[in-house]
Amino acid sequence: MYTILERRKLADQIYLMVVHAPRVAKACKPGQFVIVKMDEEGERIPLTICDYDRSAGTVTIVFQVVGASTERMAGLYGEDTFMDFVGPLGCPSELVEEDLDTLKKKKILFVAGGVGTAPVYPQVKWMHQQGIDVDVVIGAKNHEMLILEDEMRQVAGRLYVCTDDGSYGTPGMVTTVIEELADKGTKYDVCVAIGPMIMMKFVCLLTKELEIPTIVSMNPIMVDGTGMCGACRLQVGDEVKFACVDGPEFDGHLVDFDQAMKRQQMYKTEEGRAVLRVREGATHHGGCGHCGGDH
Repeated sequence: MYTILERRKLADQIYLMVVHAPRVAKACKPGQFVIVKMDEEGERIPLTICDYDRSAGTVTIVFQVVGASTERMAGLYGEDTFMDFVGPLGCPSELVEEDLDTLKKKKILFVAGGVGTAPVYPQVKWMHQQGIDVDVVIGAKNHEMLILEDEMRQVAGRLYVCTDDGSYGTPGMVTTVIEELADKGTKYDVCVAIGPMIMMKFVCLLTKELEIPTIVSMNPIMVDGTGMCGACRLQVGDEVKFACVDGPEFDGHLVDFDQAMKRQQMYKTEEGRAVLRVREGATHHGGCGHCGGDH
């Protein structure tokens, strides 16, 4: 069992939990995720790691209530535990794996939308710990939905905040801030964008125009977390990939966001899942990432 040490409401329907999971904390890196399960009847829920403390043996997760399982999860605290807390899963951020001397020479921009601020935070924190200052843009629909601003401010070199309704920070989308920075002559070697798929799509359209290589995290489309369900199948250039076993990070300029968003809608219904299985055949499942099927 994995004890929930802290539960905090960050915004409407968005919660943070600190969980005692020493083995996961010891091995995890920024960019990876865990799968949690409350009990025998509980649903498997993949969640990106927001933070970790190896000495305390804790892992921090952030989740948004979107269904019955996460609604139930939001009510856990005190003596409550998770039956399963499996991880770390997925590949670490490619920037974390890069040669440190090379990384220090790059000017990096992180862009986070909504709950996407949670998986951006550990990467920015890791950069800060290596003595690398990065620029960060975080956006939300309104001031009330903005999360982890104080935490991000402590680790970002420069933090830009925006809200869709203009209730706080720069009025407009995250792309508004990117355009303003470009107009001022700020140039970046790489951008990392994490958030709703529609946000990542428009960030990538803009960064492609600005000739900034861009990494996106496709964790929003994960369901099972093992590649067996086929939910996170996506087209990256001329290759079929699965976010949970091949990612979750990919070259944003190669991701077919329109196809991914359409699949996400179809996957929500039993009929839609059946149609996808027929259309995609052996490539519907990722499995182990090598077999091409659910064997």
